[in-house]
Amino acid sequence: MKARGARGVVAALAVLALTTLAAACGSSGTTGTSGSGGSSSGGGKLAEVRLGYFPNITHSTALVGVEKGFFAKHLGGTKLTTTTFNAGPAAIEAVFSGAIDATYIGPNPAINAWAKSKGKAIKIIAGAASGGVFLVVKPEINGVDDLKGKKIATPQLGNTQDVALRYWLQEKGLKTDTKGGGDVNIVPQENSQTLQTFATGDIDGAWVPEPFASRLIQESKGKVLIDERDLWPNKQFVITHLIVRQEFAAQHPDVVKQLLEGHVEANAAINADPADAAKTVNAALEKLSGKALKPEVIDSAFKNITFTNDPIASSLVASADHAVKIGLLEPVDLTGIYDLKPLNEVLKAQGQSEVADK
Repeated sequence: MKARGARGVVAALAVLALTTLAAACGSSGTTGTSGSGGSSSGGGKLAEVRLGYFPNITHSTALVGVEKGFFAKHLGGTKLTTTTFNAGPAAIEAVFSGAIDATYIGPNPAINAWAKSKGKAIKIIAGAASGGVFLVVKPEINGVDDLKGKKIATPQLGNTQDVALRYWLQEKGLKTDTKGGGDVNIVPQENSQTLQTFATGDIDGAWVPEPFASRLIQESKGKVLIDERDLWPNKQFVITHLIVRQEFAAQHPDVVKQLLEGHVEANAAINADPADAAKTVNAALEKLSGKALKPEVIDSAFKNITFTNDPIASSLVASADHAVKIGLLEPVDLTGIYDLKPLNEVLKAQGQSEVADK
């Protein structure tokens, strides 16, 4: 799979995506018992595996897998230690430092990790979630022409949603720049801040993932101008997938497979009973952040996300190409970024369809 673009961010943006943004990530927290991670117990058995994820609805596979005990069940005697992150760069730095062995993460951080390490640090081993991203705007905005001169927020400069918005506007003939100028003024800011600035009228819209899209609609009378699913073949694009450190995978392929067995069971549980999964996720979010989402918010958000084992590889390559075309990222060869063999072995053993890396 050769991509014209998957990238380290151009010049200053490379530093932004992988270093400066780490400062904007917020702190990470750890649950479970800390320990040596990749260490083995006396008999050579791995003592623990360290898994990262975000306290986000788009990371529900991880939240359900942890809360329902699916990972622990399949790992057997290997202890599961979990660490939560607030943004991709911090999770990637933890992977690079060896502080965690695997993590759920969005597409652009995985691309950046692959580029920065020249294909040596990580592999994408499973999909987790698709969809759940919208352009929500003020009620008086009815089309792309109404966006001229308006302020639209994205979560971070150069992140997945930021790239999607800039590429869509470029395709519509509207110019943007990284300093907030152009036909449409793009304002990168934390999603929690966007809830406030949209309510006060300081911004006119936002290209954001769930649950923030549903909150903008329900709390501030926003309306959907673009459902990003409508821009992709079969309405599918990756928003979350699972990556693993290559060194860890090479040393402990059995543990990686066990982790994937828990992953597949978690997705099966979500899809079999979405209502119960939503309650489980909300309880986990309350435990991690101290505050649960309103039932109507999480119900709305859950309906807009597809939880899948398929990493939807073609969308990763296309997203990378989009970033190249808008001048945010330099081309990088994505060949080899996926290792789906262990996942497909798990799926085949359960009589499920295998997934592809292209």
